Amino acid sequence: MVEANRFEYLIISIILFNAALLGLGTSPAIERDYGSWLNLANNAILGVFVVEALLKLAARWPRPLRYFTDGWNVFDFTVIVLALIPATGEFAIVTRLFRLLRVVRLISTIKDLRLIVAALVRSIPSVGHVLILMSIVVYIYAIMGYHLFHEHDPVHWRNLGISLLSLFRVLTLEDWTDIMYTAMEAYPWAWVYFVSFVVVGTFVVINMFIAIIINSLDDAKTERLRKLEGPPSSEELLREIRTTQATLRRLEQRMRDDERD
Repeated sequence: MVEANRFEYLIISIILFNAALLGLGTSPAIERDYGSWLNLANNAILGVFVVEALLKLAARWPRPLRYFTDGWNVFDFTVIVLALIPATGEFAIVTRLFRLLRVVRLISTIKDLRLIVAALVRSIPSVGHVLILMSIVVYIYAIMGYHLFHEHDPVHWRNLGISLLSLFRVLTLEDWTDIMYTAMEAYPWAWVYFVSFVVVGTFVVINMFIAIIINSLDDAKTERLRKLEGPPSSEELLREIRTTQATLRRLEQRMRDDERD
């Protein structure tokens, strides 16, 4: 039952409803007029999540601890435990923040989202190397920018920290031409510095990020297909055997009823 599509869709609907309630709770007027109803609805939703966890534990009987072998189940169980902290005293704000984790449960419920998160986690080592490369490039350009432009434009280049922030703004392509035109007032060739940084930092390095994540997503899909094509587990075999036995018993009973008739 807990692995059925209808059950999954029901949990997704409840999580989305809970997300809507959390959004309504940010309105002072709604919180003032319907705060008690919102709290009641949140508690009811928490009760549903507790029942869901208990059902998933019972589905793995007589070895319910196998529920915790799945990292997503551990995440869901942690969210439920954190939500059970009383929202009183100094824990009130913390508990409200923990409620937001229920929305994140949407990731653990939808299989395709779990696949994307798995791909992101898989890409962390390679992305770390790209971040190191990007940090070196930004650091070199920041020192260059300080020595070239700090006297003319101290707002954006007065020290190394501000230079790094200015280059981060250039990386986001948010009004970076304003910084370039200010530098070109003193050095007409300053466009070479900025254009080269945009090409190297934005177009090359960021595309490397995208390529790494896409490759990791392909690897995650391949691994998922390999698991689906793998041999069935003992639990799956037992489940199929019990289903077959139940079907045979029903057929046998129906044949007996037909013979009596």
